[in-house]
Amino acid sequence: MNDTAFVSTGQVGRSLPRVEARAKVTGTAEYIHNFRLPGMLIGKICRSTVPHGRIRHIDTSAAAAIPGVYAIVTGEDIRKIIPDPYYGPAFHDQPILALDKVRFVGEPVAVALAADPHIAENAARAITVEYDELPAVYDEVEAVTATAYVHDVLKPAGTFADLKHLVGRRQTNVALDFHLRRGDVEAEFAAADHVFAHEFRTQQVMHTPLEPFVSVAEAANGAVTIHTASQNPSFVRVEIARLLGLKENRVRVRTAFLGGGFGGKLYIKLEALVTALTLIAQRPVKVSLTMEEQFFTITRHPCTFRIKSAVTKDGRVTARKCEVYYNGGAYADIGPRVAQKSGFAAAGPYDIANVHIDSFETYTNRPPAGALRGFGTPQLVWAYESHTDLIARALSLDPVEFRRRNLLRDGRPQATGTVMRDAPLAAVLERAAAAIGWGQPFDRGSGPVKRGRGIAIGFKASISPTASVAIVNLSGDGSCTLYCGTVDMGQGSTTAMAQIAADCLGIEAETVRVIAADTDVTPYDMGTLGSRSTYHMGLAIQRAAADAKAKLAALAAELGVPEGTNLPIAELFRRKYGAQAGNIIGTGSFMPSHKSPDPQTGQTDDATPYWMSAATGCEVEVDTETGRFRILRLVNVADCGTAINPRIVETQLTGATVMQLGFTVYEGMEFTDGQLRNPSFAEYKIPGIRDMPARLEGEIVTSRQGGGPFGAKGVGESGTYAVSPAIANAIHDAVGVRISALPITAEKVYRALREAAGNPLPED
Repeated sequence: MNDTAFVSTGQVGRSLPRVEARAKVTGTAEYIHNFRLPGMLIGKICRSTVPHGRIRHIDTSAAAAIPGVYAIVTGEDIRKIIPDPYYGPAFHDQPILALDKVRFVGEPVAVALAADPHIAENAARAITVEYDELPAVYDEVEAVTATAYVHDVLKPAGTFADLKHLVGRRQTNVALDFHLRRGDVEAEFAAADHVFAHEFRTQQVMHTPLEPFVSVAEAANGAVTIHTASQNPSFVRVEIARLLGLKENRVRVRTAFLGGGFGGKLYIKLEALVTALTLIAQRPVKVSLTMEEQFFTITRHPCTFRIKSAVTKDGRVTARKCEVYYNGGAYADIGPRVAQKSGFAAAGPYDIANVHIDSFETYTNRPPAGALRGFGTPQLVWAYESHTDLIARALSLDPVEFRRRNLLRDGRPQATGTVMRDAPLAAVLERAAAAIGWGQPFDRGSGPVKRGRGIAIGFKASISPTASVAIVNLSGDGSCTLYCGTVDMGQGSTTAMAQIAADCLGIEAETVRVIAADTDVTPYDMGTLGSRSTYHMGLAIQRAAADAKAKLAALAAELGVPEGTNLPIAELFRRKYGAQAGNIIGTGSFMPSHKSPDPQTGQTDDATPYWMSAATGCEVEVDTETGRFRILRLVNVADCGTAINPRIVETQLTGATVMQLGFTVYEGMEFTDGQLRNPSFAEYKIPGIRDMPARLEGEIVTSRQGGGPFGAKGVGESGTYAVSPAIANAIHDAVGVRISALPITAEKVYRALREAAGNPLPED
């Protein structure tokens, strides 16, 4: 069918209040955190205290002797029922519980089970473990050449089409190395009027959803049911079935509303553990992490980015060379996809004829890193937009004008060779500039307090290839039930999907019931990730609605109803069955075309189905005597194609801005020799209401995504891209110093000011 054939009937484009709002505010909405089962045991985890070491002995005797303890489970106990207990979406590298050795501080080693969570926690603390410590590696760049290997051998999972090229290797900490080559970079550097080179770093941060990770499992009659806070139940079912050697229909995975996810609740987190525990205990088992335990579960990649550009005297970038090192921690999770999918856009949203990119995903002895809102792109934009501003200022060019001269335009090939379409980069740049008052006079401050403005722009490709399937069920009274695997983790997908289905069927969105993801009920969906759901699931819903409408038309013809008669759906059913009875089921699926990149050059003419773009404008105030700075205004402008629900899009932009603001100026996991120094929210600072900029604004640039449902595409990540460099660029504009490593703190600004004045502070 033609996916653009639907003409809106008015449901798309409404700022409809969220359909689940009443359930949430009255406390009746289901969350797995509140889920209970009769006879359920609680699992509490004993974790590694060393970053890298062989397990010499696990002493569980004291823990097992505590009254009320049901069992103590170790990795060896799990290996008795699951002979190969390793999982992972890219590599099967992560054991359900540590086997033979541990690879980071905080790795799960054993679990205490009890009906009372306090007893289980006391028992977990009573477990003692002896280790023979091994050499460790912590830095992503050093990991490439280090001889301290985190894994003895790499075992590719072979799960996803875009990662089929991964191979098993020994004696390496490189999980994936992606290379892109276009043109002759070295020749352009040799002939360039100017060459600029910089290095930028980002820190390790974590997702911090208000609902920590939680999973419950129960087993009966050769089948397993898992109730879990997961962003991709379909993948969980596939992976658990593989681990247990079961058919998929013997594994049921269901979820509910999530209290935040941001990429952390993707793939396997606790699901394999609770499954193994319930099989051992023969009772339902729940594992619910504390807020602090999230630090040791999944994080965002620290990153080192080395970037070098050749520039003409009139401000044209002719060549760019990028080296990107992602610190994946002890287990790969989906990090190889981050390094590949984000890596190919490392040169930025610019029309550069000669590009050389090397992107590495490395293993280290830190907590694992994986998907986090933006999927590696915010780390890249931080670097290339800071670099872009430095070039403009060095050439005495206006930073916005410099970007205009080099911006990638619609219809031009991106560095991979894939033509960019329907990504209005120029529009978001111009709107951000206008909103912040770029080029207009403003108060630059007096005395020690100085003010400045900054701007930045970024873009990202959608994940591809991935599949979504939807089912539309029309009942005898004409009501509609929508079955889709998109998980609502606060982004408003339940409402948006109801609006798409309603618009296609010509009914009110409020009357559509959306069934939460449940693999026994809802069809396959690769996952709620990468801003893919609006586009991919939206098109699947359109196709399911078209299928249902075709069946309605066939029914009308069967009943002799003249074509074009606007007969209510309920009346059609009544005439067919003589009562309020029957159903019409429409099904639809969508998977975009995709061509894998050439392994040597990274070139492909079909890297992604669509691009997402955003720009940020920032105004700051800096106290030169202390380095303290205040963000006076932060404007985030993004392209979402057609907004399915404009109000929800605006709140998504605001949420993304606040999240990235935290990663820019507040948050950071601090390590000493692999030991995390700040594993609590007393020490790890996330922004609160008093930390918000005086003016925080989000705007949508109206456009239309070709091929998208009603011209729409996702926007959940877009607001993260350009926040960090916009703030750094504004600080540079205010006081003339450049911060090259996140987070940006008052101390870093003060040190840079002292160094610029020729009076540097001594290092700590």
